[in-house]
This record gives sequence, C-alpha cells and structure tokens, in this order.
Amino acid sequence: MRKLAIGTALSGALALAGIAAPAASAATPNLVFSDVTVNKGKAIVVGTGKTVSVPVTYTMTRPADLVIDNEKTFAAVILYRGTLRALDNELDPGTMPACTTTATTDTTVTESCSETIQVEPGLDLFEAADATTWKAGGLYAHADGTASDDFLSAESDVAIWGNLATAKVQRAARLTADASPEPVAKGKTITVRGKLTRADWDSTSYKGYSGQKAVLQFRAAGSTTYTNVKGITSGTGGALTTTVKASKSGYYRYVFAGTATTAAAKATGDYVKVK
Repeated sequence: MRKLAIGTALSGALALAGIAAPAASAATPNLVFSDVTVNKGKAIVVGTGKTVSVPVTYTMTRPADLVIDNEKTFAAVILYRGTLRALDNELDPGTMPACTTTATTDTTVTESCSETIQVEPGLDLFEAADATTWKAGGLYAHADGTASDDFLSAESDVAIWGNLATAKVQRAARLTADASPEPVAKGKTITVRGKLTRADWDSTSYKGYSGQKAVLQFRAAGSTTYTNVKGITSGTGGALTTTVKASKSGYYRYVFAGTATTAAAKATGDYVKVK
C-alpha cells in the first residue's frame, strides 16, 4: 500500500503512528472538513497505463493558532477503502493542497482547499476489489524530531476524520466492432464481430469481460444518430458476434452501458457500403 507522498516527514509520521490505527492525543487539534467533492462528483475511471489525476476540493476549518506549514504539520483529504481501523487501500495527494482563507473568527480560520490525487494502475490500484466505492477522510499529521549520529528522537500525531464523502472507482472498458463483408449486396447477411475487455490492474492489461449485455447500434450514412438494433451477451473472452440483414449503407457499433465496477464503453463505428 502506497503511503502519503506529500512529504518525507509525513510519510515517516504515518509509518511510526500506523495510519490504520490513528494516534489520538490531547495534542490533536480539532479540524473540520466539509463540502468534500471528489473528481467533480464523477466516477474515477482507471485503465492500465495512464496515471489518472483526481481533483479534490473541500472546506477546512482549523484553530486560528494552528500553523499548517507542510513541513512538520500537514492536512489533506485522502481516499480509503475499508475502515479507518483496518484500511484495505488508500489514495493520497501527490502534492500539497492549495488553500485560500475565506473566513476568520477570534478562534478559527476557514479555508477553501484543492488538491490532486494521482492514481497509478498497478501501484495504487492492484486488485479487483479496488473497483468499488471509496470513502474520503480528512487527515491531520504532525511529525517532529531530531537525528544525529549520537541521538535520535521522533514524535508524531496522526488523526483521520472519516466518511466525509464517497467516490466510485471503476475499471476502464474497451469495445471493438468489425462488420463484414464490405461491401455487401442489399438483403445479404452482415456479421458484426467485436470484443469487450476491461482493465485488470493486477496484470496491467485488458482482459475479456464475458457474460455482459451489449447493444448493437446502426447509424445510416448521412445521419448523426445511432439507433438500437439488437441486444447481445458477451461470450468467452468478451467475444461479441451477431448478424443483421443489409438494408442501407452505414456504421455498426457495439455499446456497453457499464456495471458498478466497470465503466461504460462504445466501439468506433465500422462502415459498410450496401450496393
């Protein structure tokens, strides 16, 4: 599990305190995280190669006398799967959050904050169970200490406020379509083959997704609108094969609506000229 990359001091603090069992103490300040929005409210769709940047925005209210210097004292929003007592996985910001003061009182400061969580398939997401609904948590960490060849001293304080928001993480899907023969005589049979695959983060490759509903669609030449032709279920290895009668020239494609764990996908339309 990758730990926070927003500073070596913080990484050390979490390693010492154990992020799965946050250290609560009298020194922990009262932070309030609110209005947390992950990826603009959209699902986080991750393939096998490209690192996905996930924007996170929130409001944070802190004690007026608390200085978050991003050197020894840190605050951020993380995403986690499981529970705070027993984390199954976590996703953390790769750079420090940017915060702007929006209101102050004698005892508090309220800030509008934004950050970016970088999600790398195969490293941050590495098993099928990661395709699920994650939770957002507000993190506070303080790390301090001294080190020399003669003496080493370290202390840390970590707290996480959980269940602030949710974010769905999905596997990216791919879909193909190949209609033949080309060209074809009117009234003859057209066979449309395709394949539905989805990201496998463990192997960082796309693998067949069988037993899933897809729809064959057709768009006549000169039109901009696809219409449904028939439904089909993907077979072994995600294979799709069906037939239609040739009536007019146009484009055939498959469409997959997606599932809870896998994002929707559309094939590029394949043109067939009807003589």
